[in-house]
Amino acid sequence: MEYKDYELNSLDFKKAIKKDKRNFLQYYISSIKINNLLIFSFLPVKDYNSKIIKIFLFFFYFALNLTMNALFFNDDTMHKIYIDGGKFDLIYQIPQIIYSSLISGAVNILIKYLSLSQDIIMELKHTLRKKDLEENHKKLLFILKIKFISFFIVTALFLTFFWYYISCFCGICRNTQIHLMKDSVIGFVMSLFDPFWQCLLIGLVRIYALKNKKEYLCKFSLFFENLG
Repeated sequence: MEYKDYELNSLDFKKAIKKDKRNFLQYYISSIKINNLLIFSFLPVKDYNSKIIKIFLFFFYFALNLTMNALFFNDDTMHKIYIDGGKFDLIYQIPQIIYSSLISGAVNILIKYLSLSQDIIMELKHTLRKKDLEENHKKLLFILKIKFISFFIVTALFLTFFWYYISCFCGICRNTQIHLMKDSVIGFVMSLFDPFWQCLLIGLVRIYALKNKKEYLCKFSLFFENLG
């Protein structure tokens, strides 16, 4: 019944006041382990999610990022590459990289909702009465099955589209492949570093809210914590 990092981070204001006694550094490290995709997927993090699905999410997100970048390559981008003699202009590509990362992040939130089981397991874990436990077990197991089936169907459709579009793009725009890969790698690496400053800001707000008993600030930090 020990609380995991995700459980402590998800506690509402009243429960957090009683149970979350961590300092800022402890909260920050726990939040990074949950929100940084590389750490979350490959390092041993105590949670209630499938290890295989977590690893799958890492590679799916890269494929998603690659495809989103390819979708943003238009005639103006191609012309710019031609004018520059094939040189990579990072400043010109930054808006495209940012837009692609934002859309990829939004899609990834949906995919994580379908694939991660920690919320359902937590609900079952904190069921108090034995009678309710038996009823909730069947209900939540059914919900998990629906989520996982939906997850595999949705990701299969996405991956089919990714494969088709990237194959067509690379087959037609052969001289743009290196630019596409650079954009995708830069955007992907940026997404891995984003949690370090995001968790810093959220953590500062949360710890301040708990110490000074500011419920509205705690709700504010919890909202952005759950977005990850």
